[in-house]
Amino acid sequence: MSMDVNTLRSAVTVVTFILFLGIVVWTLSKRRSAEFEEAANLPFGQDD
Repeated sequence: MSMDVNTLRSAVTVVTFILFLGIVVWTLSKRRSAEFEEAANLPFGQDD
């Protein structure tokens, strides 16, 4: 069974889309919000 280039392109597109959705879910998860909030405020911190 040989895989033609269009099948390979479709598979790569699907895998990339699933990866994108995983990153979005990871970024917007409630567990990560406090960590991202802290990172967002780093530029406004005091210099020691």
